[in-house]
Amino acid sequence: MKPIHYAALLLLGSIWGASFLFIGLAVHEFGPLLLMFLRVLGAGLVLVGLAQWRQRQQKSETGLNWRTNWRTYLVVGLLNSALPFTLIAFSELSITASLAAVLNSTTPLFAVLIAAVWRNEPLTRRKLLGGFLGVVGVSILTGGGPLAVNAELIVAVLASLAAALCYGAGTVYAAKNLKGLTPIYASIAQLLSAAVLLAIPAVLAIPTTMPSPTAIIALLALTLLSTSFAYLLYFFLLQNVGSTRTASVTFLVPVFGTIWGIAFLQDPFNLGMLLGMGVILASVGLVTGGQPRP
Repeated sequence: MKPIHYAALLLLGSIWGASFLFIGLAVHEFGPLLLMFLRVLGAGLVLVGLAQWRQRQQKSETGLNWRTNWRTYLVVGLLNSALPFTLIAFSELSITASLAAVLNSTTPLFAVLIAAVWRNEPLTRRKLLGGFLGVVGVSILTGGGPLAVNAELIVAVLASLAAALCYGAGTVYAAKNLKGLTPIYASIAQLLSAAVLLAIPAVLAIPTTMPSPTAIIALLALTLLSTSFAYLLYFFLLQNVGSTRTASVTFLVPVFGTIWGIAFLQDPFNLGMLLGMGVILASVGLVTGGQPRP
């Protein structure tokens, strides 16, 4: 990898990690449903514009076939965007952005377990040990972290883990059912399908008061920086260094998510949270064989 590729990888981890910060700044005023609807709709439309420009440059590039594949696109949109985005936003009503970022890093653990059940991929001792360590890491985070353990915390942690489960299921489903689509068109299908699914709930959840300038700026940053621009960086890395090296961003996101939460939201942080994060990242390394899934 060249220096520019390392820089792009660090930047991608940084801005994906910042998505938890932006959610934390905006979710209390927009609400989870409206915030995530605006995120996926805005980011999807930006990528549509980019895809149309690319198609004019590369006339052989295949687009989306909505008439034939709309059910597949809706399932991918549900599992990879609509449900997990909303669950993460809901969890950040009660837990810190830092904790949400670390819990989200359990996605590869769920992906490996789902692939074992759904696609009969073997569960090796290494993967089982990784799964066990993941449970230990989450327990350390919840019980030994800086937040008081109560029903509200437990519900929020479960929501974050459910989001990671959705991502894991969505990863396995998309790998099987979106073959032949370029990454940008797969992203468009996912984001716009999620927008369709969230549209009516979001309209019903429109807040009665106008969000503050800070919340609006956080929404714009979440949409344009942590979603649209992040996908462009992701595509750049895929094309230049391959999927395995690009997937190492999995280890960077919780680290940056924690840094931004502490720096800008004054998220509490203690040894228990550091230990829990370390155990979870070690478990991800075990179950993916050192090659984490994006």
